[in-house]
Amino acid sequence: MTSRHTTQFRTLDDGEQSVAVPRRSWTDTAWRIGFGAIGWPWLAMSLWGGTKASKRALLKRVGLADDALPNLGSWKADTGFLHRIVDAVEELRPQVVVELGAGASTLVCARALALNGGGQLYSFDQHAGFVDATRNWLREEGASARLQHAPLRAEIPGWSGTWYDLPEVPAQIDLLIIDGPPWTVHPTIRGAAESLFDRLSPGAIVLLDDAARPGERIVARRWRSNWPQMRFERVSGSTKGTLVGHRLRSAEVLPFRASRGSAPLAGWKRAAMVAAAFGAGWLANDLGVSTQPASAANFIAEADASFDASEARRRMASQVDSALLDRTEIERATGIALPAVPSGWRVEDVQVFPSDLGVSVAVAFRTGEGESFSLFATRAETPAERLPLLTRQDGRSLAYWEEGPFAFALSGEMHAEAVLRQAAVLASR
Repeated sequence: MTSRHTTQFRTLDDGEQSVAVPRRSWTDTAWRIGFGAIGWPWLAMSLWGGTKASKRALLKRVGLADDALPNLGSWKADTGFLHRIVDAVEELRPQVVVELGAGASTLVCARALALNGGGQLYSFDQHAGFVDATRNWLREEGASARLQHAPLRAEIPGWSGTWYDLPEVPAQIDLLIIDGPPWTVHPTIRGAAESLFDRLSPGAIVLLDDAARPGERIVARRWRSNWPQMRFERVSGSTKGTLVGHRLRSAEVLPFRASRGSAPLAGWKRAAMVAAAFGAGWLANDLGVSTQPASAANFIAEADASFDASEARRRMASQVDSALLDRTEIERATGIALPAVPSGWRVEDVQVFPSDLGVSVAVAFRTGEGESFSLFATRAETPAERLPLLTRQDGRSLAYWEEGPFAFALSGEMHAEAVLRQAAVLASR
């Protein structure tokens, strides 16, 4: 069967792989049971494949007939994720696309590529029969892709469960689409896709489907920690959530970092942590109790604007600088915990002001070497971890990182190395 046929609730049987599948360990089974009990709200929402209007708009975008995608939802991509694929193709005009998990996304991506300068789509799926059926389906629709059978029998260090045994993967990838394997293999198995991240070209995009599920949230957090040269953001617009990753074109990262991936927990400990880790927090988030995280673009723009404001105040004789930094008072009044001021740094101005992200704090510093920087802090979740990332905004360097519930950015009209070095000093305090 293909996505042309009626959607069934369960994923395709692993027996369709046509090869022997390694036996699952009891800890993997415990994870599946635990995540099944916790993740049922997301599994229920995934039965909806999107509105008819969204599907009509999608078909029009890629030049397909009205009946080309009659059934979506469940284990198939919804219209929101399919629109994201078309967006990425239109933005990048990629030469090489790799897809993990074939189906409706294969047809839509192949059509989008044909309409946007060509490009080769390599699609892999663990079900040999499904690969053949999808290949025939694309042929009927006048689309082309290199579909290949990739059974689940590989093991990727740091990730539980079995991964695709990929027959051949291009050396450079411009767009990576991850819509498999199913969570029933292991709730975090899609994290093993990072084994392909070294092949991503500068500016490449990664799209991870089902990003709202608990397992994929663990994946996203580990990716953010493991890959500081990439930026990940969970975006709305689909029933199951989409994680969008960008390989930074010219970002520089700290020369020191934690080793990639911490030592895995013992199997019994991982299994025991499942229910405790996810029971209430994520469910509340998706039911609307928590707010959507701010995007990195919004945060960077706010930080850049705060630097401009600090520089404007320096130039105005009528504006009195406030050089008194009372971190305890600021935390009590705003809920924002600022890092300690490094030895030899002089505070030149402190301002508390409203922003699109909520109450924010800006502190202007001058180091012992005479370098001027501005620290921007707010309670907003950015797609970053404690390791600072570097970007450019309006010709100046800006390093940003996250510490617990707080987001920080350090900016200055200095060399990128200097900004990143000083950000490392603050991030360690």
